[in-house]
Parts: sequence; structure tokens; C-alpha cells
Amino acid sequence: MKILKSHFWYNKSERNGIFLLAIFIIILQIFIFSDVLFDDDKIDTNQPNLLAFQNQIDSLKLVEIENRKPKIYPFNPNYITDYKGEQLGMSLKEIDRLLSFRKTNKFVNSKEEFQKVTKVSDSLLAKISPYFKFPDWVVERNKKNQNSTSNTHSKTFDNSNKKYNYKKKVVSTTDINKATAEDFITINGIGAAFSERIIKYRSKLQGFSLDAQLYEVWGLEKEVADKVLSVFKIVDKPIIKKVNVNTVEFKQLLKNPYIDYELCKKIFNYRDEVAEFQDISELKNIKGFPLDLYDRITLYLLAE
Repeated sequence: MKILKSHFWYNKSERNGIFLLAIFIIILQIFIFSDVLFDDDKIDTNQPNLLAFQNQIDSLKLVEIENRKPKIYPFNPNYITDYKGEQLGMSLKEIDRLLSFRKTNKFVNSKEEFQKVTKVSDSLLAKISPYFKFPDWVVERNKKNQNSTSNTHSKTFDNSNKKYNYKKKVVSTTDINKATAEDFITINGIGAAFSERIIKYRSKLQGFSLDAQLYEVWGLEKEVADKVLSVFKIVDKPIIKKVNVNTVEFKQLLKNPYIDYELCKKIFNYRDEVAEFQDISELKNIKGFPLDLYDRITLYLLAE
């Protein structure tokens, strides 16, 4: 007991010294521990390799954002639907103006006419007009007038009395589906360019089935089309080989002269939903289907 007592017996000043020493050791341990936990090395974010890596990440983000945007494919602006117009950024009023114009059985012939009818802004026109898909045979109005003037009649000028004598050409047929380019040229206002254009569009349609289809010929004015129909009629309707809407392939359906890419997608999506069309009239159930073109579209389709 004496041995133990000798080791633990201290006076007051010694106990105070030991107490202060213990406090100092504890404070020192706390300082060392906190320095280890919180004094991490700071990372320099301005290092070249880190900046290059961040730029690469930003580039990938921009590519992903661009890929998520809906892609625009070439299309005929005359057949823009509500859904398509909304995707392009057109307002409801602008879309309604185009639809009202189309109900008069007229077509816009250029991006300038499209803006005149719809009243879209210059910025929106510049954005979407590169995707407009117009027929290749668009020609200038003054060329048309020159051709029609030089090719419609054979003309001789009499210097003595200054009168013109016209020799009227005779047509080979009055059947609009059999008429030749020379036959159409006999109509006042139809030159070589427009006669070929009518024949080219007739081939695309596999023959005129409706008189109104003549008004769809690109750039042909209504007054001139009326003159054509006053001479040429649909004597025998063409025999069109219809395709089955339930088995037709996507590319084949796009060959329909009245179906664009967006409408083709809607028809296929609807067919997937209902398994198959029971009747061709079900096309009218498709949201955004152009009802004014139903009679024309179904000239080439059937449901079996």
C-alpha cells in the first residue's frame, strides 16, 4: 500500500500541473484531428485537362438536345395540317388562313405566296421554307406568258391594213386523259411548258378521275383551267390499281400523290392501334386527316 500511495500522492500544485498538461494534450489532439478531416487539398478547376473535359461534356449535351428536337422532312406546304403547322411553329390563325385558302381549291406557288396567304413572320418563313417541296417544273410567270403567246396560234401580220389573221389548230381528241401536248397548246393561255406540265401531273395521278384535279396543276390559273375543261372532258375514268391499306408498305403509301410523310405516319400509327382497317372510311377517324382530300386519297386505297 505504501508503494501505491507513493505513486499517487501529489500536492496541490502538482495536481494542477498534471490537469493543465492533460487539457493541453486534449486540445492538441482535437486540432490535429480537425486538420486531417477538413484541410483537404483544393482542386484547381482551371486546369487545362479539366476544362477540355468539361467542354466535351457540354458538346455532348448540345448534341443530345439537338437530337431530341423533332426532325423536319421536305413537305408540300399546301398540305400542312393543324398538327404539322403547330410543329413548325405556326399560330392557329396562320394555319386557319392556309386551310381557308385551300378550301377554295387554290394552291400556293412559292414561299412568297405562302407568306402572303398565311402572314407568317419573315423569321419563321426563313426557318421552314428550305423544307418546302415544290414540283420541279415551276417556271416564271413571264416565261409562261411568252410561251403561250408564241405557241397558241400561228399569226401573220398584214402591213397594208395592220390586221392579224389567226389559224386555229384542231385537237385530235376531247378526252383529257388522251389529249397530247399539242392538243393542250390550242387552249389560249397554255404554252409548251404548261401542256407538258398537265401531262406530267396526269401521269402522276394515273389519269384524271375528277375535273377538279386539273386545278391542282402547279401554277395553272383557274381561268385557264376553266378554258381547258370547256374543251376537254373526262370521257372514260382511268383504271387505277388500288393498294390495300392493311398491307401496303410505308414507301409505297408515300407514292400516293395526296399523302405526305406526316400523314403516312398517322395512317400507320392508326393501323397499329386497330390491327387493321375494316373499311376504308376509317381513315376519317385519324386525328388531323385532311377530310377535303378523302375522295382523292381513296382513289388509290382500299381496305381488305
